[in-house]
Amino acid sequence: MSVPENKQQLLAAMNKNWDALQKKLSRVPADQVFIAQLDGHASGTQMSVANLVSYLIGWGEQVLYWHQQERAGQNIDFPASGYKWNELGKLAQKYYADYATLTSWPALLEKHAQTHQKLVELIESYSDEALYGVAWYNSWTRGRMIQFNTVSPYKNAATRLNAILKK
Repeated sequence: MSVPENKQQLLAAMNKNWDALQKKLSRVPADQVFIAQLDGHASGTQMSVANLVSYLIGWGEQVLYWHQQERAGQNIDFPASGYKWNELGKLAQKYYADYATLTSWPALLEKHAQTHQKLVELIESYSDEALYGVAWYNSWTRGRMIQFNTVSPYKNAATRLNAILKK
């Protein structure tokens, strides 16, 4: 699928990559989800499938927070408060830690599903013009920023899971 250029395409890409990811997550043996056996988001690190899902939740919640900040009239601190774009490995580690208290695989998956649903509702709340008609962050549109931090990571996560699913 090409890069989304409107709300309908963004929602289609979001749902397509979500569905593919869910199929792969459902195939991961429950006794493997908390074992660090995937390449981590920071160079030289390892992560578990639970960390991978935590990362996706973290980015989803970050996108939602950007919009909360905007609605409150606050300056949005991209990518996140205390982090720069060249520190995304450190930010990934923060996301792993943020959801480490969810030690139940079903609870983590439920949080992921809730975050995904909130993101879909966020997208649905905007017009095509608001999503793709004007720059929102530097030269990037709101829709593109949402896509960069949801659709693309879903696809990347599904690909990363192949390492476990081939065993």
